[in-house]
Amino acid sequence: MKNISIIFLLFISAIGFTQEQDSTVVYKKRVLESIEVDFLMSYYKQDGIHSAVSGGKGMEELTDITPTIVVAVPLNDDDVLTVDMGISAYSSASSGNINPFDSATPSPWQASSGASAQDVLTTLVVNYSHSSDDRNTIWNAHVSGSVEYDYSSIGFGGGLTKLFNDKNTEVGIAANVYLDTWKPIYPKELQDFADNGNTLNGGIFDDFTITGNTNYNPSNFVFQPEKNRNSFALSLSFSQVLNKRAQLSVFVDVLQQQGLLSTPYQRVYFADVNDSFINEFQLADDIERLPDSRFKLPIGARLNYYINEKFVFRTYYRFYTDNWGISSHTASIELPYKITDRFTIFPMYRFYTQSESKYFAPHEQHLSTEEFYTSDYDLSTFDAHQYGFGVNYTDIFTAAKIWKFGIKNIDFRYNHYSRSDGLKANIVSFGVKFVME
Repeated sequence: MKNISIIFLLFISAIGFTQEQDSTVVYKKRVLESIEVDFLMSYYKQDGIHSAVSGGKGMEELTDITPTIVVAVPLNDDDVLTVDMGISAYSSASSGNINPFDSATPSPWQASSGASAQDVLTTLVVNYSHSSDDRNTIWNAHVSGSVEYDYSSIGFGGGLTKLFNDKNTEVGIAANVYLDTWKPIYPKELQDFADNGNTLNGGIFDDFTITGNTNYNPSNFVFQPEKNRNSFALSLSFSQVLNKRAQLSVFVDVLQQQGLLSTPYQRVYFADVNDSFINEFQLADDIERLPDSRFKLPIGARLNYYINEKFVFRTYYRFYTDNWGISSHTASIELPYKITDRFTIFPMYRFYTQSESKYFAPHEQHLSTEEFYTSDYDLSTFDAHQYGFGVNYTDIFTAAKIWKFGIKNIDFRYNHYSRSDGLKANIVSFGVKFVME
């Protein structure tokens, strides 16, 4: 579940001169002087021991590569059109085990080569923004779309930003709507059981021998009648320059989701149902079941402090709560150090902690009589630490050039993520900003 935010940094001035003694012409600086192109690339790799596809037990190996191009085009002095195009290509041993039975020895600890082991997410966001003549009012509107094998999304929204007090105070409001549609994929054994009239005659049951409880009968399983997921978000923000060294920003988001909020291919195993196996793979008792509505409330703040011409201290904190019983705290620190006028390095650290959802229980700890259940460890109690560093190159004069584009900025970041439930990940990101001359 993903949201996309756009931040505009505006520096505005008016230049006037007297053309004749009784006539004055006032010029305003363009919001964006020329076309800018951002090329972004990220590489993400994780592994763990609590695969939600296998009911909270199994490998979580996943690799994701995400190239993105963002093109910002000034339409005139006041208006900017931004187009954000991205592809996320992933391979996942965990999602491959939606159907682990393409192997002669299915196991939650073995990667499947099935079709669900890899996918490509394609996204497109088009944003239009307008700034008033005095640059104290900015509004924007956007539309977005994304599609992958089993999921598609259409989004739209807009925002309004007002600046006061010689631009030392900023207030913003934004609203976004995302209308998503599932094409549900179910665990292979449940799909075959239902397709064959709730019997063991056909599909994988003709190819494999069931061990353990040979009378496999997932009586809780029914196909999901709902296939839509709709999300509505209202965001409020306030930013204030406190003095020459400090700036404080606070924000609050109100989010409401409705529809199919569970993931249809994530298995659940019940403590009061005897276990059935094909080789090492335990056959699902049911799929994840969660309420069809969810209310989320994150509240956060940022404080940036200019220490001296070499150091800036950046901090962030967020509190989150929802009506599924989860509450969390996020805190991060970043300390950019300016080596030269063009090069900056910045170590960073992020801490996250959350309580578990009231619908979560580990592998084989739910009961078949419950209404809602999940063994997805993203909804469990855990702590997480993220350590990293970055290097940034900035050249406002764009001395280095590629064809008609000058290189304005290069950014590289590396982070290591470690969670108390055993999940570990490494994230590498790289970005280059070009300016057309």
